[in-house]
Amino acid sequence: MIQTQSRPAIGGAFFMVLAFTLGGYFTFAAIQGDYGVFRRVQIHAEAVELTKERDALQVELARMQNLTHRLSDQYLDIDLLDEQVRSVLGYMRGDEIVIR
Repeated sequence: MIQTQSRPAIGGAFFMVLAFTLGGYFTFAAIQGDYGVFRRVQIHAEAVELTKERDALQVELARMQNLTHRLSDQYLDIDLLDEQVRSVLGYMRGDEIVIR
């Protein structure tokens, strides 16, 4: 009778550990890596927030352009000019009473 020695399957176990480790690494990278799912959600939230900020700044810019146009030489709004003189320079008419 021929006697065969059985060797432990270290190669197979090593291959399984390596495959499991690589699979775990790529799964982790796909979820939490630089280009993963969580980062994509974070970038999308930042984009929405920045879009809202841009829209608010555009409204503010339009308001400021309107005020600038109303105080320009081509179009002078006397009421706005009077309001600015009162708020910036502190002027008032002689028939007004100031209560502080």
